[in-house]
Formats: sequence, C-alpha cells, structure tokens
Amino acid sequence: MPNIKPISDLRNYNEVLKDCENGEPVFLTKNGRGKYVLIDIEEYERQQTIVKLLSKLNEAEEAILTGNEWQTLDELKRSVGV
Repeated sequence: MPNIKPISDLRNYNEVLKDCENGEPVFLTKNGRGKYVLIDIEEYERQQTIVKLLSKLNEAEEAILTGNEWQTLDELKRSVGV
C-alpha cells in the first residue's frame, strides 16, 4: 500500500524519513494532490542505473534497425569509457 502523507508532516521530518528507509517511496501531497516523492538514495541510484541501461538498450535497438550496429573494438571501448 502506498505511503501517502500531507506535506505538512514534514514538520516532523524524522518520522517521514523513517518511512523512506523501508525502501518504499513516500508520496507527499499538497492541497490533497500529489506533489513530491521521497525515496532513499540507494533506491534513487538503482533507478538511475536502470534508466541508463534502458537508454543504452534503446540505442542498440535503433542501431540494429538502421544497420549501424557494427563498431570496431576501439569505437566500442570509447563508447563505454574504457
């Protein structure tokens, strides 16, 4: 079940932060509407890694569709930062 709290609960931010530590996001509302989401930094970093991976996979799919999928070893090393 989502953890939804009014933004006014940030007055007692320690309680809100405890809820974030469980690995679940805390949704903050303002005037009854969703406004912000708080997540643990580890979860944020994990999500950013997934976004980067999906972006690279999308680039690979596009390269295959256009026929530009082949790279030399040096090009591959440069593209992955090795």
